[in-house]
Amino acid sequence: MIALLQPLVVLAGWTMVMWLWMYAARLPAMSKANIDPDSLARDPAMSLDRVLPPDVQWKAHNFNHLHEAPTVFYAVMLGLALLYSSGELTAGLNIATWLAWAYAGLRIVHSLVQATINKVAVRFVLFCLSQTALSALILIAVLIAFGLI
Repeated sequence: MIALLQPLVVLAGWTMVMWLWMYAARLPAMSKANIDPDSLARDPAMSLDRVLPPDVQWKAHNFNHLHEAPTVFYAVMLGLALLYSSGELTAGLNIATWLAWAYAGLRIVHSLVQATINKVAVRFVLFCLSQTALSALILIAVLIAFGLI
């Protein structure tokens, strides 16, 4: 089951890398723009998207994206780890592990694209590929949970 959890841990770790990258870019940009952080809380119309350069905000947008679809991945992977934990069932385990690594890798590449060049067409392809891997993982979980494999 460790093999199933490794991609989950890698993607969670990558999320923290993006968190650090976001602040490494954002804090100097806020300082350069003389933004008072308290003004962001007091003025609902104030948005960092309006006052910081787009390439700074791309990192923040990606950090947020890593809290959307990947949360389904985390739940499915924990579910699969539980379903496979008895050791009696092995059907689909290698495929699930491969798909999990594919998902984590695609999301990391998606992050790098969004945080650097931010080409939407490239991001879209990477997102669709990652969602296909996630959908396959969900299908495996459904098949196992309902005793179909």
